[in-house]
Amino acid sequence: MLWGCLASLAILCGPKAFAQSTDIFRVEYLNIPENDSGIKTQRYKFLFNLPIQVNAKKDYLITGMEYNRFDVGYSQDFPFDKSELIRFHVIDMNLGFITKWNENWNFVSILTPRMASNFTSGSLTDDFFLNATAAFWKERPNADRPYRIVLGLTYNSTTGIPVPLPLINYYRKFHPKWSYTLGIPRSSFKHYINKKHSVDLALFLDGYFINVQNNIVLPNDQVASKISLTALVGTLGYQYNLSKNTSIFVMAGRSFEQEGKLRNDDQGDVFLLNDEANFYIRTGFKIGIF
Repeated sequence: MLWGCLASLAILCGPKAFAQSTDIFRVEYLNIPENDSGIKTQRYKFLFNLPIQVNAKKDYLITGMEYNRFDVGYSQDFPFDKSELIRFHVIDMNLGFITKWNENWNFVSILTPRMASNFTSGSLTDDFFLNATAAFWKERPNADRPYRIVLGLTYNSTTGIPVPLPLINYYRKFHPKWSYTLGIPRSSFKHYINKKHSVDLALFLDGYFINVQNNIVLPNDQVASKISLTALVGTLGYQYNLSKNTSIFVMAGRSFEQEGKLRNDDQGDVFLLNDEANFYIRTGFKIGIF
């Protein structure tokens, strides 16, 4: 029950909002090969979570961290120095609390301080971001058709929208071998071949928003201080279970829409780096709760 809630929140909020996950441990590699814009991206991820029961009611404190390193390569020239845009780091420290609200619903609150920067000059105030989520969660894992629903609000300081946004997610296992999840930023359709093997089709948003410490002066006299990537991705995924809670996985697909941009301090667009769709390959190893 506890980890079903975190699963829904991870699917809903994704990497741009916060890094909560049902995994205790996860290592992952992402490759977005070079496209017509001459840009390629690699991401290396490390994640660790620890649940702590705090009382007899089975309220839980969730602590954890996630680290992502992005390596970006360029094969074409731009009218500015690219040396500030080669390597980026995102560090999340997660703190959450889960409690039973009433007989049917649980309440989840999660606070995620984030450092996202190229860190060329140590750490600066502009490298710091803060994300938060509050949601109600209901689940019936033992029903004939197990389901889960999450309703709440999420605030992401990197979206440029100064108010919390609605958070809605619905999961249903409608057959012993089939399930689906409907939500934003991720929806999926999954087939369980047997206890060892499963495949899924997924549509989701991915990307990042990161501070650039040394401002980049552009030819139009504008100044870039942030870099962002937003991609709508469709993938076919496969998972092999080494044990009940340990697995390896791979997913491959393509982005339908993709925009990499330089932005100013007001998060306005100042230079388009990349708007070409591209292949998307991700693989990793994880130890989960279920």
